[in-house]
Amino acid sequence: MAVFVLDRNGKALMPCTERRAKLLLARNRARVHRLLPFAIRLIDRHAISCEFQALRIKLDPGSKATGIALVREVEDGSIAVLNLFELIHRGRQVSEALTARRSMRRRRRAANTRYRAPRFLNRGNKQSGWLAPSLQHRVDTMIAWVNRLSRLASVSALSQELARFDMQAMESPAIAGVEYQQGTLAGYEVREYLLEKFNHTCAYCDAKDTPLQIEHIDPKVNGGSNRISNLTLACGPCNLRKAAQDINTFLKKEPVRLAKILAQVKKPLKDAAAVNSTRWALFNTLKATGLSVEVASGGRTKYNRVRLNIPKMHALDAVCVGVVQSVQDWVKPTLTIKSMGRGCYQRTRLNAYGFPRGYLTRVKNIEGFQTGDMVKASVIKGKNIGIYTGRVAVRATGNFNIQTATEVVQGISHRYCKVIQRGDGYGYSQSGAVNGSSRVQVGSRVMVASQPALYLTALKGDVSRAIR
Repeated sequence: MAVFVLDRNGKALMPCTERRAKLLLARNRARVHRLLPFAIRLIDRHAISCEFQALRIKLDPGSKATGIALVREVEDGSIAVLNLFELIHRGRQVSEALTARRSMRRRRRAANTRYRAPRFLNRGNKQSGWLAPSLQHRVDTMIAWVNRLSRLASVSALSQELARFDMQAMESPAIAGVEYQQGTLAGYEVREYLLEKFNHTCAYCDAKDTPLQIEHIDPKVNGGSNRISNLTLACGPCNLRKAAQDINTFLKKEPVRLAKILAQVKKPLKDAAAVNSTRWALFNTLKATGLSVEVASGGRTKYNRVRLNIPKMHALDAVCVGVVQSVQDWVKPTLTIKSMGRGCYQRTRLNAYGFPRGYLTRVKNIEGFQTGDMVKASVIKGKNIGIYTGRVAVRATGNFNIQTATEVVQGISHRYCKVIQRGDGYGYSQSGAVNGSSRVQVGSRVMVASQPALYLTALKGDVSRAIR
């Protein structure tokens, strides 16, 4: 992975290799600016004396996770991959939290104002472009990371997968003005939709990691249509065995599987709807940054990925967004960024019926630590002797819990803890590249890096003094 580089005034320079960053740190020409994503700050150089190349941030928005790729534009549509990120949203948690709050508020009002006159439609009209909080969260987190990466690297352009699924075009493929439905991209939108809906598995035998074919539930010879509700996925052998049989006849000995398939066909694709609801809001927000924004369809993204023989991953899907002729250096580890939130305003614990059963501390900062900080604890006595690195959960007693890669270590005194990165509302972990990498424990989970010595060097030093 490329290492972000800032000059002595904090202005973004061109990223460098891990080897070069290690040499700069060893020669005291730079200091650690941030651990994850890893960034260094030069001591003896200004941005005026540096040369810049064209960098682009590519986004593949999703309902549960968004792929982000930082690439360098080479020439003739070719790109070189510098960094890969996977941003995991918490829209589902936001929705569930609002539902729980609404239920508790309703119980409270029913208990305290039993005979109050009913009130409804008293919240005013929503503004144009309003999004539900769970959807607005997705837009906010994506633009927050675009801005953060723009501060760490000299980004000059953006790319976004604007339409993951075009429902109207799939119902009527001949609709005018849908250019990506023609020529070499024909059928890619429908296939991608079905792959998402049936989790990339054969509906009849649950086979994975095998070529899947589009199969008609009600055969065409019996009058079946090409509508999405009549399509599913099947591997080659299952498609041949079913042939022109009715699905009730084909699966008469497997009633459970038959009911599951019919239920899945009728099931709405909420994740696709969430992406469709936020795509234009994200596009307008990206345009407000002042950078040029390139947009492309989900069908083009998959076409590029299949043509270039790149594996299916959120981050690598982002690499394939837009006009791409060839891709260099895409075999890299991916930094997974999980949205954790910054706590809540709730001051009580509630039981299953919404009644308070305990109270939370009103002070977030305990002995200089906050929940979510990444710490390194060196315990020299007691039952927890050892070195632990992970996210900390503070307690008013001063004895904290640390979430490591494999367990939650409880009762660690604050005297043994040292901050290596302040909490920013996200949890970090790093997955290995496709060709395999070394495993390093950094943060809340086991991390993988192509050159872990750089991260180990940073952890062994006094990183807390270097971070500003």
